[in-house]
Amino acid sequence: MIKRRRLIVRKARLRASALSLGAVLALTTACSFGPPDPDVAGEPPNLPTPSVSASAQGGGEREVAITVLAKGLEVPWGMAFLPDGSALVTERDTARILKVGPESDADGLKVTEVQRLTEVTAGGDGGLLGIAVSPKYKTDETLFIYYSTPKDNRVAKLKLKGEPQPILTGIPHSHDANGGQLAFGPDGQLYVTTGDGTTGTQAPDPKSLGGKILRITTAGKPAPGNPVKDSPVWSSGHRNVQGIAWDSGKRMYASESGQKTTGELNLIAKGRNYGWPTVEGEGTDAKFTNPLVSWPATESSCSGVAVLERMIATACLQGRRLWMVDVTGNGTLIGQPQELLKGEYGRLRALAAAPDGSFWVTTSNQEEGGEPAPDDDRIIRLVFSDGGAGRS
Repeated sequence: MIKRRRLIVRKARLRASALSLGAVLALTTACSFGPPDPDVAGEPPNLPTPSVSASAQGGGEREVAITVLAKGLEVPWGMAFLPDGSALVTERDTARILKVGPESDADGLKVTEVQRLTEVTAGGDGGLLGIAVSPKYKTDETLFIYYSTPKDNRVAKLKLKGEPQPILTGIPHSHDANGGQLAFGPDGQLYVTTGDGTTGTQAPDPKSLGGKILRITTAGKPAPGNPVKDSPVWSSGHRNVQGIAWDSGKRMYASESGQKTTGELNLIAKGRNYGWPTVEGEGTDAKFTNPLVSWPATESSCSGVAVLERMIATACLQGRRLWMVDVTGNGTLIGQPQELLKGEYGRLRALAAAPDGSFWVTTSNQEEGGEPAPDDDRIIRLVFSDGGAGRS
């Protein structure tokens, strides 16, 4: 059966430091929010309808219901949702694309291998990475994937069980900084994150695709309105971006990992340079854009990013926790970050907002640096009491 529990995170936005988890309670009876009663094996999961209420402001508590949806995966990296509510999940090292749900069984949501890509070369943090679902999927049934080959990283379009058709090649490939996230923005263009797998020569170089966030069409061409015509580069000065997401105001947020001392959550703007390798975290040089928030690398090195109303969250590998920050309607940070799941599930990587308003987060323990538990790797569902799915 799917196991569920509830956490309480105390909110103290004006204190000097973020507070860790509060009480942990087992979900043995129905509560005012969160997942419903256990589902019957073999039937579609009875996931709750999302709430449209605004996030709570000021003090108080943020309750979180936690459900382990799937287990026994191997370094799940990318995650995207299909129109039927199921998720497509990539495994970095096996090069498999898995379908998770919507059916369930005794262990959680049903996990089915739908394709294994022979074109992928795994190694280090390279392999089968990001995945995005076409905004027109109901009619074109097209996916977009980011993967490594012996000579580069590339973006391809794909119909399930078909052959990948590369649309963007020549992205620098390295052992430990390959970027790899894909997502469609509110403008309908495809955003691609890349890594600077050098000492910092690629990130500031406008002619290199490394250390950038790229903005392209579904044909792989530079999107109209980019900072430089005929260039796919949207922003530069990145070490290794593995997570991007947008809020309702169309503001774009991105994680920054792999830096020597500091992890970052950045508010991304057209044509900006985010400082790598010259500066990490806050700086004084006006030509570089400072992060929205930063943490010591040991507490962050974050990957996936997701947005719930006015809460921006990022899942951390080295930090082994979820960081959450609240912003105002114009994107200004409110108070101090909060942490969730600190040390409970090990390394956290993919993070996505599900269609029902919950968060799905994956562990990344079946890799170097991880300490896998018997059920790893897992997909975990989070439902927040002050917004999103399942609140009554």
